[in-house]
Amino acid sequence: MNILISGAGVAGQALAYWLHRHGHTATVVERAPRLRDGGFAVDFRGEALDVLDRMGLLGQVRALDTQMGDATMVDADGRPYATLPAVVYAGDLEILKGDLTRLLHEVTCDVAEYVFGDSVTRLEEQADGVRVEFERGAPRTFDLVVGADGLHSRTRALAFGPEERFLRHLGIYSAVFSLDNYLGLEHTGLLYSVPGKAANIFSARGNTEARAALHFASERFAYDRHDLAEQRRILARRFAGEGWEIPRLLREVAACEDLYFDANAQVEMESWSRGRITLLGDAGYCAAPTSGRGTSQALIGAYVLAGELAAAGGDHVRAFAAYEREMRGFVAEHQKAGREGAEAFFMGTPTQELLDMLAAGMPHTERGAVVRLKDYPA
Repeated sequence: MNILISGAGVAGQALAYWLHRHGHTATVVERAPRLRDGGFAVDFRGEALDVLDRMGLLGQVRALDTQMGDATMVDADGRPYATLPAVVYAGDLEILKGDLTRLLHEVTCDVAEYVFGDSVTRLEEQADGVRVEFERGAPRTFDLVVGADGLHSRTRALAFGPEERFLRHLGIYSAVFSLDNYLGLEHTGLLYSVPGKAANIFSARGNTEARAALHFASERFAYDRHDLAEQRRILARRFAGEGWEIPRLLREVAACEDLYFDANAQVEMESWSRGRITLLGDAGYCAAPTSGRGTSQALIGAYVLAGELAAAGGDHVRAFAAYEREMRGFVAEHQKAGREGAEAFFMGTPTQELLDMLAAGMPHTERGAVVRLKDYPA
């Protein structure tokens, strides 16, 4: 089949890989002019390690591991007072999201068609396919369409309705951006937390650079997701007067080129499919960054969706139903973790005993271990 994937993130590119393995042709359309860099570090546990292993990428991902050790909690004057175990925030294997999208692109760019700088504007389902209109390109018809275009999915809006029907806000906004490793951090991070606000800085790419994140509690509010200047003003207002490295971070965010700013939210839908159109990853069942499972969920979903299409012999009705049956358990577990993570996110000045309790309760998979999913012979 000829299948359109909207979104060149982790979910979309992983799906392109598996569709090719099962004999299909994938076209990936991405609104951005190039692959998106920046963003959070992402971690993998359990079944996600299995998917990477089956893709033949586990060794390459391990080579890109941030190798983060325990982080240090600091007060407004920069004095350390507790240690945050790496297992709480770095998982069993952690790499930068930009490194993962680049790696996935390297293994799919020759087997899938990529169209950057364009996006879907209209979907018209017909008897034998979906006619797709684009913002810039000429209309085309595909056998199936997969929306892998994130929390604010345009595919979901076109096929299912406005996002307000499906988004569950978790009361937190987060921003992440790149900066120089001016603190000289070595495979570690520093975290600052007060009621309703938090910030952290961690080293990246062999300590040659760093990433910083700012988080604040808030009810949902309206802002322009494409206006970086407005987002910088929001952060400046919310963190005005805070101590530690916050004044420096606000200067950095004013000059950075890769600012990511969004709400922590989940997507809840009764069905992820409609006719020949289905959703994958955050577009259909975002678990929120507070879950620490979003990227793992995207990898698992791509593997299962492509596999069920193969198992059904291309019968998309059977395949989409089986895909949902297989994934619902993962999604429920991961979204529960996201809600619990949001509730416990702003800890003020947590004690070492509390942090140790969090670490003891984290699911843990040895770095060499995988948890096997169903087999879908290619």
